[in-house]
Amino acid sequence: MENVILTIHLILALLLIGVVLLQRSEGGGLGIGASGGAISGRAAATALGKVTWILAIGFIITSISMTLLASRTASTASVIDQLGAEQPAAPAPVSNLPAGGDLLPPSSTDAPAPPPAATQAPDATAPAAPADAPAAPATPPASN
Repeated sequence: MENVILTIHLILALLLIGVVLLQRSEGGGLGIGASGGAISGRAAATALGKVTWILAIGFIITSISMTLLASRTASTASVIDQLGAEQPAAPAPVSNLPAGGDLLPPSSTDAPAPPPAATQAPDATAPAAPADAPAAPATPPASN
């Protein structure tokens, strides 16, 4: 039934467009400039005008009937409710980031003590000479 009414509705729409385009243009908008003007009584009804009215009434009737047919089969549930019921719950994303409290910088009382000197790795370079000491020769002196 709905398909028949929809087909009639589409045919009426196309015919209504064609009939309106076939009508004679009377100049300015709202009938201004037409024979008799906007102040005079009704203009003479033409065959195309009558056909336009008939097609427009048919178009409105099919629109209302499709609305009534669609409202009978419509459900009261929301589309969002229907989508939400079908989708499984998404798992929470796993993150390797620390918790929010761990992101704060340590305070001075919470700062860990520096490791003792014995546990430090030995330095591969020789210690720097004090600034007031004489510079050591680059090569050791040759022995005789």
